[in-house]
Amino acid sequence: MEQFIEYILQFGSLNPQQINLVRNKAIEIELPKDDYFWEAGKTIKQVGFVTEGVLRVYYYNNESDEITRYFITENLLILYGYDIDASYTPSEYLQAITDSRLVVFSKKDWKEISDTIVGWDTIIQKITAKQHGEKLERRSPLVEQDATTRYLEFIENFPTLVNRIPLSYIASYLGITQSSLSRIRKKISKK
Repeated sequence: MEQFIEYILQFGSLNPQQINLVRNKAIEIELPKDDYFWEAGKTIKQVGFVTEGVLRVYYYNNESDEITRYFITENLLILYGYDIDASYTPSEYLQAITDSRLVVFSKKDWKEISDTIVGWDTIIQKITAKQHGEKLERRSPLVEQDATTRYLEFIENFPTLVNRIPLSYIASYLGITQSSLSRIRKKISKK
């Protein structure tokens, strides 16, 4: 919980009563490896913050291949749109790749925090803008690069992930086959 409070305070200030409100509305959960935080076709009913672990967002393409869109690691907020009142049903899955711990808020409690704390929405907008910018910064170059460059940039952008997640997920994220990724890794290790 303290990790979440410290993170929020980087984007704005809260007084002790506001911090207590946030603490009282939060639930800390464990999400075992392979369990879902949300699933395609099911309405999302919670907001989360990863304190430990790695999750991935993925979907199935027209050929029923699993495509990893991005990874969510520690100190990232999991939101599902800008309007907390709106009902949102994702077309993607959010799955724990490792045993994970999260701070979770129900939609109702998140809305109550938003309605009670002046400036809460501004703090969340700053966090969302930062996370969105980082995601675009990591994804955009992948379109133009060859597979080796994509993998080397992945290592640079996600140095702690390479040994924590299966190669098949990394390959999917990079848009290459697992066998291609294995060849690239072998070639790089010989240098």
